[in-house]
Amino acid sequence: MLRIEQRLECRCATELFLSLPFEQRQRSRLRVVLSNGEEAGLFLNRGQILRDGDCLCADDGRVVQVQASAESVSQVCSDDALLLMRAAYHLGNRHVPLQVEAMRLSYLHDHVLDDMVRGLGLTVEYALAPFEPESGAYSGGHSHGHSHSLGHDQRHDHSHDDSYEHGHRHAHDE
Repeated sequence: MLRIEQRLECRCATELFLSLPFEQRQRSRLRVVLSNGEEAGLFLNRGQILRDGDCLCADDGRVVQVQASAESVSQVCSDDALLLMRAAYHLGNRHVPLQVEAMRLSYLHDHVLDDMVRGLGLTVEYALAPFEPESGAYSGGHSHGHSHSLGHDQRHDHSHDDSYEHGHRHAHDE
């Protein structure tokens, strides 16, 4: 089986594609089928999220481009930016992966979240579309490292592992 262990820093032209939904693009170990029907195994560094257009290098040197596959999403559109911000706040408070665009929020379809958003006065529409949520304030995958300013141009940097208690828990794939 073809092994894919490396993520390339640049986007490359290729004829080989890997179409995955968001949930699978978060996994570091995964058996997949490429666009040519060939089976492959992903063995990537943990904590990375594959994005639409990312390129990967297989052990035989071929380049594979990631495509975000279409999936069932709920979309909330409004000309009222304050109302959209309120919805984004409430969805974010529930740690919902959220795609943020001008005058539109999208999240993986969930009827409970849809009811909550409707309760805020917004209309929810359903679509089959690629889902590319925000990567988060700290980016770089799923890292908890951050920096605090202490004044006088001093900085204190620290990181902690996932066992550090900071108010919420995370599920990580094995």
